[in-house]
Amino acid sequence: MLEHGFKQENTLQTNSWIMCSVKVAIIGGGLVGLSTAVCISESIPQCSVTVIAERFSPDTTSDVAAGVLIPHTFPGTPVQQQMRWFQETFDYLLSICNSAEAADAGILLLSGCQIFKNAPEEKYPFWSDVVLGFRLMTDKELVKFPRYVFGQAFTTLKCDCPPYLLWLEKRLKRNGGHVHAGKIQDLWDLHGQFDIVVNCSGLGSRELLGDMKVYPVQGQVLKVQAPWLTHFIRDGTGSTYIYPGISNVTLGGTRVKDTWSLAPDASVSKEIFDRCCALEPSLQVVKETKERVGLRPTRTTVRVEKEVLLQNGRRLNVVHNYGHGGGGFSVHRGTAKEATHLVGEFVNSMRSTSTKSKL
Repeated sequence: MLEHGFKQENTLQTNSWIMCSVKVAIIGGGLVGLSTAVCISESIPQCSVTVIAERFSPDTTSDVAAGVLIPHTFPGTPVQQQMRWFQETFDYLLSICNSAEAADAGILLLSGCQIFKNAPEEKYPFWSDVVLGFRLMTDKELVKFPRYVFGQAFTTLKCDCPPYLLWLEKRLKRNGGHVHAGKIQDLWDLHGQFDIVVNCSGLGSRELLGDMKVYPVQGQVLKVQAPWLTHFIRDGTGSTYIYPGISNVTLGGTRVKDTWSLAPDASVSKEIFDRCCALEPSLQVVKETKERVGLRPTRTTVRVEKEVLLQNGRRLNVVHNYGHGGGGFSVHRGTAKEATHLVGEFVNSMRSTSTKSKL
């Protein structure tokens, strides 16, 4: 049985059709592109999957991110849908974390706290039942943060990059998939080579599709060596955070809308470091810092939908999966599953058309 209820009919016609691979191109080699490619390769075996991207790890936006699963809110996406995406992503990564592949994939459980200078209206966010051991912090715990009056403690998951992206790429290749370096200027360039195109190009969708609803939000972080830190600390506004990982600690951060520069700003780095030291004074002994800048592909609504493009009597089946902003790690497997379901609908439609044409 295939995921999403795609059943292989036990007929000669259908089996003959399945042997002819449906060629699927994934545009984008970051977190969303690779996870979508892996999901398709696992769920719809009759698909031959190829990822096409200008950049792969360690040169993607995903490599800059801390990779911690704490959901951001997408204003234009129903909360129930966001909840499902997060639940599916958390469950998927937790299963990896509990397996022998955890170290190779760079997946670990990470405990810590989210603190607030003013108590939020929702003391229990929509995702509080998904993470592990969610509870409100005690007054004794808040003593460490004298400028804060409220806190939440919980255990979540962290994906270390580039290990996680490399693990996804290896998994894709093990499933028979391929990766190819190159830039797609026009979706129609893939017509005739592929049956279905899945657009996971993130910010590239502005140029590729003319979608001005997706825009950059620049984020600058520091990567430091502080192995004594084992718990995360996050300001509830998301402006300041300390996320320990396997190989380094990520200190952040910034959110600068409509800025395209990838050049780090030394004054911003100092500001980030000072803010983090205010939360965790032991960071003051850190001697070396690496500056990283990434552009979050932000959109009011994450776009996960089908589209059929028509041009001069030609048809191109497209599935979109982009616009995750800074919340990609928290929902990437969930949106990959939804995109995979949409690819499956195209596959079923093609199978039905092929069967009718042979009758």
